[in-house]
Amino acid sequence: MDLQSMFDHMVDLTEPICQKLNPKLASMTIFDTSGIEAKVTENNPKYANRSMKQLKAFAKANNFDKNYDPYKAAYGSMPTHAAANQAIQQMYINGHFCYAYKFGIVTNGLGIVRDITFYNKDFLNSHPDIVVEKKLNSPDEDKSLADSKALLPVLFDFFQKHPLINPKIFLGDAAFDTIEIYKTLFGELGFEKAFILLKVKLSMEENGHTFNESGIPCCPNDPSLPMKREGSKSHLKSKLPTMKFVCPKMKWEYNRENKTKRRVCHCDNPCTTSSCGRMIYIYPEKNLRAYPGVERGSREWDDTYKIRVTIEKSINHFKDSFCIAGRKTQNEKTLHADLLLAGIAQLDTVLVSDKIHQYQYLRSLKPLIA
Repeated sequence: MDLQSMFDHMVDLTEPICQKLNPKLASMTIFDTSGIEAKVTENNPKYANRSMKQLKAFAKANNFDKNYDPYKAAYGSMPTHAAANQAIQQMYINGHFCYAYKFGIVTNGLGIVRDITFYNKDFLNSHPDIVVEKKLNSPDEDKSLADSKALLPVLFDFFQKHPLINPKIFLGDAAFDTIEIYKTLFGELGFEKAFILLKVKLSMEENGHTFNESGIPCCPNDPSLPMKREGSKSHLKSKLPTMKFVCPKMKWEYNRENKTKRRVCHCDNPCTTSSCGRMIYIYPEKNLRAYPGVERGSREWDDTYKIRVTIEKSINHFKDSFCIAGRKTQNEKTLHADLLLAGIAQLDTVLVSDKIHQYQYLRSLKPLIA
């Protein structure tokens, strides 16, 4: 608990530094989960290989068709936790099965850790809704469900501990593509944009319009031609935020005589009698999956979502540089303490690099020491 308290205090100390360096990146919240593999019998490669060989032989003897997946079958046949400790759960990390202590991590766009949550018995007891039963045949789906259940409790705890940290942009993978998560992110947690990949195809209310896979309305005469997003922040008479889309063949033309600009549609086969072409207003709050504060597939979306890779780098940094991976222990408190110490080491690097004005070493402990 002392290490946890020290880590949380250092998060508050480093927040102004992150805001000073890059306010936009500092205003981002990125969440992901991973695991620390414990030294247990189940993590021996021979353990999984033995099950695989038996299942392959069983499939061959019974002439199973090609749809039979021995890897999924092996996943279903393995126990949900290690025999030595129930807290060491079966996980599917980076394409392989293992038995590990699971943790969640939050970083900002700079890759600086903001929160570490160790999914031990105390945390799970206080958040029973994040427990997801094993589905026996889909490790990827199990991980996706577990991650989506863990996100909101972690964020609520994080903002309760750090009331002065107020990020506006959330980045996450397709595991968080649920209606409940979008509503909570925008409603209760106050995020303004959510960059989350789609897990399933968008469900759109057509209302006489055609939409592409990114939720962008298309030309009625040519469904392959998406309409253009216009930067107007008009809220119409309803006072609700809207997204305005205009005809893709519309251009602004300037009148030199009266010094005014107006829209002119240059379509050979117009779908409306209006000289400025068709306009469509979308109400994002009616479908937050389609319109999470930003236009899917836009330049902003592509440029911003790339930043999510920073959390993968931070997790790898913790496991590699700070030697969290490959531990020769199964003691829960030891692994939890080492994880917090790794976070403290990174935050210490931020404080030192700020004091000596060497910000290129913000996440590089070894060069900083050298």
